[in-house]
Amino acid sequence: MKDLTAKERRLFEEKPALGAIMELALPSIAGQTVVVIYNMADTYFVGLTGSDAMITAVTVCMPAFMFLSAISNLFGVGGAGAMARFLGSGEKERAGYASGFAMWGCAAVTLLYCLLAGVFRDIFVDLLGGASPVVHGLAVGYLNVAVVAGGLFTSLNTLFSHLIRAEGKSFQASLGIIIGGVLNIALDPIFMFAILPPGRELLGAALATMLSNLSALIYYAVCILRGRGKMTLSVRPDRRMFSAGIPRNIFTTGIPACLMTLCENISYAVLDNLMMASGTAAQAGIGVAKKINMLAHCTVRGMAQGVLPLIGYNYASGNRRRMKRIFLLSSVISVCFSLACTAAFGIFSDGLVGLFIK
Repeated sequence: MKDLTAKERRLFEEKPALGAIMELALPSIAGQTVVVIYNMADTYFVGLTGSDAMITAVTVCMPAFMFLSAISNLFGVGGAGAMARFLGSGEKERAGYASGFAMWGCAAVTLLYCLLAGVFRDIFVDLLGGASPVVHGLAVGYLNVAVVAGGLFTSLNTLFSHLIRAEGKSFQASLGIIIGGVLNIALDPIFMFAILPPGRELLGAALATMLSNLSALIYYAVCILRGRGKMTLSVRPDRRMFSAGIPRNIFTTGIPACLMTLCENISYAVLDNLMMASGTAAQAGIGVAKKINMLAHCTVRGMAQGVLPLIGYNYASGNRRRMKRIFLLSSVISVCFSLACTAAFGIFSDGLVGLFIK
């Protein structure tokens, strides 16, 4: 396994804090912005059907789909944090084993989740707020394709974006997300309105999502294969993945990131259940509002993902002053952007919602 290049070492250790933040965070933010856009595109194209039931079905399945993010955050954020700390302390071997543990752990937990979601799909959809007869069947169909069949693709491509970014390769890490997002936007209308017959638009949206995430995963697989011998990241199974405190290091960082996403999605599911009594139109409206709110949420998440390797590396290398400066600068930028989004959403709420539903 290879040491960091001179350019990557300069980025982590010497480049001014703001410049280093921008170099790692901007590609990450761009990738997350594409995630927002393709989520909005899904809702936009489903909204063209004029069916509140279809919009509600997508809304109901959103927490189930985002549970995959909780899994990938557990191993991806945890694995990237562990890799950055090991690289900062000069432990290249352990960094490689950490990436291997993260990959195989993520795959195993995702497969278990997808299996359970498929076996108990009717109960799962009802718990998420899809008990209405007009919504239930649509939501189950979307869940089967986007989550049960495509869940592993979604979870692993997010995981690899974290792990590749941990080596300072933020552009390569974000490019996979961008490829998946752009392809999803392109495939949505093709599957929904050209290939599949009327009434099957939701299945078309689910197929577009699954295939775009598969394409992103293929991109990351090619990157890893081409980088063999040049990257610290390793996906080979090795019993040393379980030694030297590697699982503990990953879970220490990954569990808080996982819980944050998990609790967020549980709150969405509870809200969807509460809105059921008000009808599918109200549930559809909540779903649109959630998608719009994702702009601020995903941008700040992109900032956090971008600076995580910087913070972990400088913490492990003992440069606490640089670490604190990076933390404070990124926090201030994130808070200012969030406040700007809050103001914009309040002022332009009618126009923003009107893009998706009338």
